Amino acid sequence: MNRCIANENFKDTGFYYTLSLIKGKYKMTILYTLMEFKIVRFNDMKRYIEAISYKTLSQTLKELENDGLINRKEYPQIPPKVEYSLTERGKSLIPILDSLCEWGDNHKI
Repeated sequence: MNRCIANENFKDTGFYYTLSLIKGKYKMTILYTLMEFKIVRFNDMKRYIEAISYKTLSQTLKELENDGLINRKEYPQIPPKVEYSLTERGKSLIPILDSLCEWGDNHKI
């Protein structure tokens, strides 16, 4: 069956939904970081990513947490200790992230 673009809406696609969760300057970078290192503290992630500001990192982590892709675990101590990790939903993105890594390794110039 041929599909007609006039009868379709991009917002109804799975691709659009996935992009709505992972688009943004640093979301994929944060997800990659958690994929590689499993459990990461805020300041360690900031040092690893370098270019991201503290405000942007904090805001992006909150968005990813609200979308159910990452866990935030806060320990009741002074100074505060907060760790981030992928949720099961976030882990389901690992094959996609792995594919991006593989493509990059194979096509680096």
